[in-house]
Amino acid sequence: MIGAVVDAFYARARRDDVIGPVFNRVIPDAEWPAHLAKIADFWSSMLLGTGRYDGRPMPKHMAIPELSDAHFMRWLRLFRETVEELCPPDIAALFTERSERIGNSFRMNIYMRRGDDITQMGPLKREAAPVWKPE
Repeated sequence: MIGAVVDAFYARARRDDVIGPVFNRVIPDAEWPAHLAKIADFWSSMLLGTGRYDGRPMPKHMAIPELSDAHFMRWLRLFRETVEELCPPDIAALFTERSERIGNSFRMNIYMRRGDDITQMGPLKREAAPVWKPE
């Protein structure tokens, strides 16, 4: 299930108008299979305690100067939508809780290391899903 979530989410993210350009610039096409495997290992470790992930994600995210709240909010919305579509409700809730905690932690670390004052930062607001309008 973790592999299905990772594959579906990143396929969606790479096409997204907000976060797609960042992913597509930072990760070359040839590196996507290895990246997806590493992210699946990350979630395996986070959710199942397997210890399969041994990377350091913060330096890689710190190297992306354009990351902003809009990027984090979009990432979290697309991820939440993906897990809600693919997982039973209890598993989707676990994925969502962990992703929001991780996203907020990354965001605060990145802003702090950029020299921003994080003392007044609250958690990210959830980005609303777009409203579908028939043509």
